[in-house]
Amino acid sequence: MNFIGIIPARYASTRFPGKPLCMLGDMTMIERVYRQVSKVKALHYICVATDDERIYNAVKQFGGNVVMTSTENRSGTDRCADALQHIRDLSPDDVIINIQGDEPFIQPRQIATLTTCFDNPDIQIATLIKPLDNQDDINNPNVVKVVKDINNNALYFSRYPIPYIRNTAIEAPVFYQHIGIYAYRVSTLKQIVSLPSSSLEQAESLEQLRWLENAFTIHTEVSSCQSIGIDTPADMEKALEYLRTMNL
Repeated sequence: MNFIGIIPARYASTRFPGKPLCMLGDMTMIERVYRQVSKVKALHYICVATDDERIYNAVKQFGGNVVMTSTENRSGTDRCADALQHIRDLSPDDVIINIQGDEPFIQPRQIATLTTCFDNPDIQIATLIKPLDNQDDINNPNVVKVVKDINNNALYFSRYPIPYIRNTAIEAPVFYQHIGIYAYRVSTLKQIVSLPSSSLEQAESLEQLRWLENAFTIHTEVSSCQSIGIDTPADMEKALEYLRTMNL
């Protein structure tokens, strides 16, 4: 079983066009992501998957692996599946790890944690979550929440604060934030990208709900690592401040 890291990156983001090429200190965001991912010893191969020549050329310039994918891909998962045609000698049980191109401070141990999940042959898809206690984040629709069962499988993802606390007299359960990194077996990835868009997915604009609606199991692992996802120019300011604080 091999582990392949794929970093989907597109230029035409609605909220932040061109963000993979924005400078974070002395390198672009996509280069910072790539260099963090390269620290994971369990990965057999890493590449950026993009539909934009500017990103393609930037990755080539810093010496990274990169493949061109279709402009028609709807999501990072679709782009990962598209990239498979450029990767040789894959088996159905190999695992693709989808690492977001806007997570420049992702920790190698987060990715390593996902790889260990697949010691269990029954796991189809795995992702990371972390405890959430900031009320602003709980109420923020850009921070995706998740509830899980006793076997650590996801029950539901939502932009709404879940679970809803109706009985305020009880001790509140733990809120979990979804960290948007996925790992899937090659065979599973090919199946989920062929599924039609679902009603829950369209309502929440969360692709993982399509998988749950179609009875795929998403295993969750808790991570306490600090990470900053960059969705907007305001997030970039936070990232720059973090960069200065950490002296990275």
